[in-house]
Amino acid sequence: MRAVTTISNNQLELREHAVPNPARGDVRVRVQGAGINRADLLQLAGLYPAPAGSPADIPGLEWSGIVDAIGDEVDDLNVGDRVFGISGGGGQAEFIAVPAEHCARVPDGLDLIEMGGVPEAFVTAHDAMVTTARAKPGEWVLIHAVGSGVGTAALQLAKAWGCSVVGTARTPEKLERCRELGLDVGIVPPRTDDGKLDMLGLASQIREATDGGADVTLDLVGGDYLGAEVLGAAPNGRIVLIGTLAGGNSNLPILGVMQKRLAIHGTVLRPRTRTEKAAATTAFVADVVPMFAERRIAPVIECVMPFAQASAAYDLMASDTSFGKIILDCR
Repeated sequence: MRAVTTISNNQLELREHAVPNPARGDVRVRVQGAGINRADLLQLAGLYPAPAGSPADIPGLEWSGIVDAIGDEVDDLNVGDRVFGISGGGGQAEFIAVPAEHCARVPDGLDLIEMGGVPEAFVTAHDAMVTTARAKPGEWVLIHAVGSGVGTAALQLAKAWGCSVVGTARTPEKLERCRELGLDVGIVPPRTDDGKLDMLGLASQIREATDGGADVTLDLVGGDYLGAEVLGAAPNGRIVLIGTLAGGNSNLPILGVMQKRLAIHGTVLRPRTRTEKAAATTAFVADVVPMFAERRIAPVIECVMPFAQASAAYDLMASDTSFGKIILDCR
């Protein structure tokens, strides 16, 4: 089978690999679409190795396709089923073998290739906002990098959940596109004269936009944004750390956390155990998949690119100019 393969010198190419066989409890999927995520860029740079049990040199955390083989002790999926799901890697290939409990059926009528850009983004967003932060209808949700794949997923879920949303992005154009998805308030984070984040200015804008502070924050950026989130949070607010685009370290206003009685959670999906990923998938199937079936939410797609153009697709992701998901057509 062909697969996107990471090689030396921060490069990748399509290479031939053996077709995987499903083990007990697994299914093999003929991949149709595979989303690209920033974790793939980190793996390509040698900074985020695949967890044990996943291919070391084939990236891909989310995919969609058709079940074409079933291992022993699989009772709830059949050959020919249209599915999408998550994995520790290996999704950017013509075939992938994965635990059956990490798969969800794709609702009828939805484009199977586009669904390859759904699982990682929407499972991450739902797990952070609903399972971890327990967002409630009527609350204010703050989403940094709201124009990203996870950001646009979280925005749609928050609005479907009955929340109000304030989002940040580096350009007004991305915020304007997010308003079409229901964004209530958009903020381009202010900068100081030397180009650094104006933490106090951003915190002030957050409090003003939310009439007192954000109840839930989904932080896809990290760095000094954390300080602004603490200062811009409502009492008893919940902050979930998801990404580190602006850096993995921050100055934390500890007194602000104490005085507001804030809860700060960290989350990452990829290294979770098989059981933990199954639980996240089950929650996604229960809460999110029906919204896709009812057309209440949809993946936001920047583009679908041919398998042979994987390098160009990675370059586009690295440019930070895309809006929503970049998907590889793996047929």
